[in-house]
Amino acid sequence: MIRIENESLSVEIAELGAEVRSVQHKDTQLSYMWSGDAAYWGRVSPVLFPIVGRLKDSQYIAKGKTYELSQHGFLRDAVFQVSDAQAASVTFAKESKGEYRDVYPYEFRVEICYRLEADQLHVDWKVNSLEKEEMMYFSIGAHPAFRVPLISGEHAADYKLHLKPVQNKQVTVYELADGLIREKEQPAVLPAMPIQAALFENDAIVYDHIEEVRLQSSEGNGVAVSLSGFPYVGIWSKYDAATSTMAPFVCIEPWFGIADTTDSTGVLSQKAGIQKLAPDAEFNSSYRMTFF
Repeated sequence: MIRIENESLSVEIAELGAEVRSVQHKDTQLSYMWSGDAAYWGRVSPVLFPIVGRLKDSQYIAKGKTYELSQHGFLRDAVFQVSDAQAASVTFAKESKGEYRDVYPYEFRVEICYRLEADQLHVDWKVNSLEKEEMMYFSIGAHPAFRVPLISGEHAADYKLHLKPVQNKQVTVYELADGLIREKEQPAVLPAMPIQAALFENDAIVYDHIEEVRLQSSEGNGVAVSLSGFPYVGIWSKYDAATSTMAPFVCIEPWFGIADTTDSTGVLSQKAGIQKLAPDAEFNSSYRMTFF
């Protein structure tokens, strides 16, 4: 486990999956990240790569061959190397080196840098194609889970989601059916949404054209995830249909990719939201989390 800290925050990140495991605020004395209790969901903040979401029939076609790949891909279970470490920042790297050829036919290197500035945790992604001749197709996404409620005695209903749309863009909400995106899309209405289990009855809520999502209690504590430039964001909590209750966390997920549509052809290059890199090219993006 790697620890970085500054005057405001102390953050722990695991080499397994380069996953943020805890964020402690020195002023509020609050612990913001979900605990990873497997009774609900055993992860905390996985990195999704080379797909986001579920594939139709858990399969896709690339380079003329059919591959099987489980939801959200394999990078969340990979051991990263620390390539640079400072007091308030750390960079993790993972190079494929043929390890994933049976499930993903492209060679790559992924770097993830976590750096602190005041009460913000910045996350910088770099994806390099190590292919020499062919286009590389991929998606990458974040899946951080935040504790709800943050303070003993509070309830989920004391928290609201506030979504800030990209200026001059129509926001669309996407429906899910068995983890796949339905063909039907509809304009989104974006009032502040009180946290309640019914929000997650049909899995995640997925939007496009959102630049910030704020999760805040009536007392003013919470987190804002700034994701300018990301095409999608998912909002999710584990829903228990037997009890009509939700887990004590909410995920705010910036994505460069999306689950397959129900009518997907299965061809990776045609997948909704897919990113592409020319041989030896580089993809860069970043988002930040502000804790208060």
